[in-house]
Amino acid sequence: MAIYLFALFTSFVFNFTLIIPFINLLYQLKFQRASQITRDAFDKRTLIFDRFHKKKVGIPVGGGILLILTTLFMFVFFLFLFVVLGKEITSNYQSIISEVKILLFTFVSFAFLGLYDDLSKIFLWKDDSFFGLRLRHKLIIESLLALIISFWIYRELKVDIINIPFFGVYKISFFYILFSTFIIIAFANAVNITDGLDGLATGVLMIALLSFWVISRAILDTPLLVFIAVWLGGLIAFLYFNIYPARLFLGDTGALSFGATLAVIGLLLGKNFSLPIIGGIFVIEIFTSLIQLLSKKFLKKKAFAVAPFHLWLQLRGWEEPKIVMRAWLISVMLAVFGLMVAFMK
Repeated sequence: MAIYLFALFTSFVFNFTLIIPFINLLYQLKFQRASQITRDAFDKRTLIFDRFHKKKVGIPVGGGILLILTTLFMFVFFLFLFVVLGKEITSNYQSIISEVKILLFTFVSFAFLGLYDDLSKIFLWKDDSFFGLRLRHKLIIESLLALIISFWIYRELKVDIINIPFFGVYKISFFYILFSTFIIIAFANAVNITDGLDGLATGVLMIALLSFWVISRAILDTPLLVFIAVWLGGLIAFLYFNIYPARLFLGDTGALSFGATLAVIGLLLGKNFSLPIIGGIFVIEIFTSLIQLLSKKFLKKKAFAVAPFHLWLQLRGWEEPKIVMRAWLISVMLAVFGLMVAFMK
């Protein structure tokens, strides 16, 4: 266990050393939140969101870029170190290469999608074509990526079962691909939606990853143990600059990548039922947004005064740090409950 803790600490120091120069670079590149005017999926102004977030205009949004690059570097470095030191690399699967390929493809592919989305927002690329990244276009690309990942999990890792505590294990054959695709898309967007308050998404994500780190340790899955360790180190360094008042945001690059990868880690560990419990805050955020979206689409009226849930709390008068701190506390207890469910026989 010491080497994994060393990986986490080394990643933290590495990221903490780079992050201030990186923030300065983002300012030079003008990679910042460009406007306080935002629009919803129906291209209508989001006046309430703009009112609460106008003070965030001008803050860099490329934090996810740094974390993705450093996590990839540190992950490869520590796996190489394992080989050099002659440490055994164990996995829950026969093909370690396939497991690593799936993990890294998810991390990088959704990052590229998010990066394009960030660039389109920041530099105001007005385009109604396929790559304009309207909601439906983004969902199409996410679906394609998630289908590729899900197919690999099903075909190369031979995963086609779901484990429901108290009821048993069920073999669902190729329907697993559809199930996995839905989970990946849902969490990619859930983390992106949650990333609206300083420290909210990052703090909740850290708690969820710590939970899956415990599970990875229990089954001795080396690739996941190393990946989560170096990822956590980077997130802790990032959170230092992301807590209220934030000096840096993840952006869609980080949020989409991190959400999809969190889902894939849960699927690789076989904890499909614990995943929505451990990531319960993310589920609440996307569920309220989805209800609002469907209500506007089909009922032509709002289900809530505003969505997602954290924005509704702001409208109710809750201060931003109060919402974030309480979300973290709730996440801790959800993680405890999710771990309890995960270890049930």
